[in-house]
Parts: sequence; C-alpha cells; structure tokens
Amino acid sequence: MKDLEQYRQWCQACVKCGACRATCPVFKAENLEGGVARGKITLVQAMMDGQLFAEDRLVHDLSQCLLCGSCTNLCPNQVPTAQIVAAARREVAQQKGLSGFGKGVATLLTHKTAMDWMSKSGDLASRLLCRQIPETSGLRLRFPVPGIPRERTLPKPSFKPFLKRDIRQTVSPSASPRVLFFVGCGINYLYPEIGECLVRILNFMGVHVTLTDEQGCCGLPALSAGAGDAVKILAQRNLKALKLHAFDYVLTACASCHGTLAGIYPTLGADYQPFAEKTRDVMDFLMDMDLAGRLASLPRSEERIKVTYHDPCHLRNHGLTRAPRLLLSALPQVDYVEMVDAATCCGLGGTFSIHHYETSQKIGNQKANHVAQSGAEIVATACPGCMIQLQDSLNRQNISARAVHLLELVCQALPVK
Repeated sequence: MKDLEQYRQWCQACVKCGACRATCPVFKAENLEGGVARGKITLVQAMMDGQLFAEDRLVHDLSQCLLCGSCTNLCPNQVPTAQIVAAARREVAQQKGLSGFGKGVATLLTHKTAMDWMSKSGDLASRLLCRQIPETSGLRLRFPVPGIPRERTLPKPSFKPFLKRDIRQTVSPSASPRVLFFVGCGINYLYPEIGECLVRILNFMGVHVTLTDEQGCCGLPALSAGAGDAVKILAQRNLKALKLHAFDYVLTACASCHGTLAGIYPTLGADYQPFAEKTRDVMDFLMDMDLAGRLASLPRSEERIKVTYHDPCHLRNHGLTRAPRLLLSALPQVDYVEMVDAATCCGLGGTFSIHHYETSQKIGNQKANHVAQSGAEIVATACPGCMIQLQDSLNRQNISARAVHLLELVCQALPVK
C-alpha cells in the first residue's frame, strides 16, 4: 500500500538477470517478456521517469501478473515485484480512473449488505442459470453471461452466509486461548461448511470461537484491481470490528485473508500492527495445539483415501507450508502423497482469472495434471480461491479428483458425539 515512488530503489535493485523467467507462471504460459517480473519492472521504471503513461498496452501488461510472489522467491535481490505491480496499478487508477470492473469490485466489496443480498439472490438464480455437473464439482452456466466463459465451473453461492447462521458451540466463552475467526468472503458466501468445520475442530480442542458479523472482506480483490481507497475503507472497518472484542489470536482459514491481515494491513499504519501480530493461520495454530498428535492417536481407517496438497501463494510466501502436511499425514482416513510443483501458483490471482481466463487456465491445467499424476482422489488446500480455480481446472481436464479445504478432511476424522 506504499506509493509507487517509494519503490524506486527496489526497482533499481532489479539487475534484469532473468531468474524470474524460470518461475513466473504467466511467462511460462505465454512466453512474453511483458509478462515476467523484469519486464514489468522496466515498465514501472519508465512510468516513474515520465516516459510512459497509462496507455492501454501498459495497463494490459501490468494486469498480466498474479501477484503470487514466485519471482521474489528466486530473485537474488529479493525485489518485491508483486508489491511494485500493485502500486503501479493504483498509480494507473489515479491517473486514468478505475476501470468499470474495478469500480464494480470496489463498490461491491465495501457494501456488505449488497454482498449478503448477492449471495442469497445468487443461490436462487443459479437454479435457473446453471446446471450442476457431476460429483458436486460446481455449476456450469446454461446460458451465456457477459464476462464469464460458459465452460467455467462456479461454486454455488450460499443462501445463508456463514456469519448469518446459528453456530452452536460446546466450549465456554471464557476458555483460553481466546480466538476470533476472521471469516473472509469465500467462506462466508461460498463455502460456509468450512467455517462450520473450523468451529467444530476448535471446540474439539477446547477452544471457543468468537464470531462477529461486523467484519467484511479483507480487501485483497480490491488491491488486485488497483482500488487502493477501497482497501483502506475495508481495513478501517475490519479494525473497528476487531477492536470490539477481546482475543489472543485472530484466526484465518483463507490464505488470502491471512496474507492481507498479516502482510498488507501493517503498511497502513501503526494501529494495525498489534492485530497483524496476532493473526494466525488456523492450521499453524492447530499444530501448536497438538492437533496432529491427537489425530495420530485415532485408529487408522482400513479404507483410506489418497490426498495431495496445493500450497496457496499467500501461505507459502509467509513460510506456512509444514503444518498442513503434518496434519494431512496424521489423518487416520488419509494416505498423503506429495505432488510435483505443489507450491506453484494455481493461476487464480484474484481478478487475474477474470481478465485473462485463457492464461489462467493454461496455468491451472498444468496444476490439474500434477494432481492427476500424483494419483490423488482429493487435492486439499487452505484457500477458498484456490479451491475454485483447482476444481475448475480439474473439471476442464476431465480429472475426477475433487478440491477441498483441509479443514473438511480434519472435521471428517473427528469422533462423532
């Protein structure tokens, strides 16, 4: 969330060595220099020097970035290209104004009542506009809809969002540690069952979960669209909502939410730092609570299912890759297998898959093929966005594997009460 000019020294640190070409998913898919980190850094430097303005070609090249951070991981100087590109998109929006799509994203995300209404109406409309494809793998459009490819698989919106549900808990609110669940849009509106699993698992571990309907979107989709003002509005609202409650930790079950609260919010001011420091990914938190040990003590199932794991970028970039694998390996009904390139981006990239669906699917198809090569029946992950992309990619490749949240598998293993 820094201004573009504040990244000038970082841009100068890019020596154009080309290491990013070996890891950039967009470059691998399209083989265009404008799609790789060093190409974008060159464009951004020209912007800062007044040699380039917000022309259509520049806007297109800046949009061809997943903000996945893969390039930084290989960069010898650790140039934060994702942050620089995001800043450049905000600069373009200031010069040229947000695109119609960007305005729509910003307006929708900052109006929670509209989000609730869209989820409810989306559930009703999907029964008319979409058809269910086999094996609970999502919905496909019956009729063409502008901006959405007809072959794309979509999850069904929930008629009743997670935060509107009556969630019964078995643990006293006075139990320690005190945790607040930051739900995020994906779980609230598309996958409320993930939220229910989180509450049940934490209650099993003796932890009460505070839920607050005052929270909203973390703001990452708005950041991707260049809508910096919307990110600030959402961050301020969420900070205000969090301050209403006492807690030891803020838990996330969405990699994007974790990356935003723990990585982006602290750049907005000192008020956000204490909350960022208390933000934990739920899998990492559960490992500290020794959930893996409790799961390993359960009787092993005679019939087990082969499961692999996809690393969401926003957890990988924070070094959170070990806990999910340990939990999967401890599950009594699971045989865990590692797949090739588990840590590469799935190709969703927030708004990227909307603007560049064909490129997104080239990346997603490669990931789907790796799932198939692993022999897994299920690919688990820790991000609702990745679930959408993974399932869509699997469906397009006619691969029968399903994408699920790791918490769903953990919940299935718990003793029935």
